[in-house]
Amino acid sequence: MNYIVLDLEWNQCPDGREGKVEHLPFEIMEIGAVKLDEDFQEAGEFHRLIRPQVYPELHYKILEVTHMDPERLKRSGMTFVQAAEEFFDWCGKDCRFVTWGSMDLTELQRNMTYYQMESPFPHPLLYYDAQKLYCLLYGDGKTKLSLDQAVAQQGLESDEPFHQALDDARYTGRLLARMDFQKVRPYVSMDYYCLPGSREEEVFLRFPGYTKYVSSIFPDRERAMQDKVVTDMVCPVCNRMLRKKVRWFPLGQRSCYGLAVCPEHGLVKGKIRVRREEYGGTYVIKTMKPATEEEAELIRQKHEAGRKKRNTRNHIRQKKGRKR
Repeated sequence: MNYIVLDLEWNQCPDGREGKVEHLPFEIMEIGAVKLDEDFQEAGEFHRLIRPQVYPELHYKILEVTHMDPERLKRSGMTFVQAAEEFFDWCGKDCRFVTWGSMDLTELQRNMTYYQMESPFPHPLLYYDAQKLYCLLYGDGKTKLSLDQAVAQQGLESDEPFHQALDDARYTGRLLARMDFQKVRPYVSMDYYCLPGSREEEVFLRFPGYTKYVSSIFPDRERAMQDKVVTDMVCPVCNRMLRKKVRWFPLGQRSCYGLAVCPEHGLVKGKIRVRREEYGGTYVIKTMKPATEEEAELIRQKHEAGRKKRNTRNHIRQKKGRKR
């Protein structure tokens, strides 16, 4: 199997929200990729410039970051459809995509949808986020470095400029080759552009120390949080259905937390992230992890603080209602 290290550069509407095309916030103007073999040795390169069609004028911020020459794009760029078709032909069939960060594959699919291209991607689309892997190996697992910061930290030569698609793909590939990949191989990422279309297609992923569930699309948040599969708490070690000690409660607008106990493996904490789907629906990402006593106590405290806050709000509303 080969690894396709992909990097994209894109433009956005120079007129702000007023001129933005719905479902196409970014128009790809450059595709760069490096093909790595199973030993992470470079086996090929791909580079195409794309002539802007949707946002012909480059946004000033894009010009500042990429130093892209608009005239070069017009002169040497091809259509997106042609570039994408050549890219997938070059990739071959047996490959796993690698990106620095989580946006590139989503934006590639958005552009393909705009041009009504058939997607060759599998469902679910699993890939490696090299930025996340680097963070797991060399950081605290949460704080993510930019590509240029990681290159500098590893002491790699950086003769070529950053924010140019092929050069960034090369840098990412060289960082990947330097990593102890076996330690992070299980930590695949899932792209959320094409979500499960039914209950049967919903995704359950198991990682060292935790599990992740990605739901199909619900009409709204309320309907999602009424679904039993969404709200079930399952042990990430033995898959046992668990008794809840703290039922799911909201913390902020997009997250819910809960606490359960497994008779064999002890305390388990759960987190549900509620997200908006591309065309207005709602889906959830649920993670289940073993919890320490300290983590469990923190969840209890947050639950109690939220309960008191809701009671205070309700009391104020009732007083206002009586005054009317």
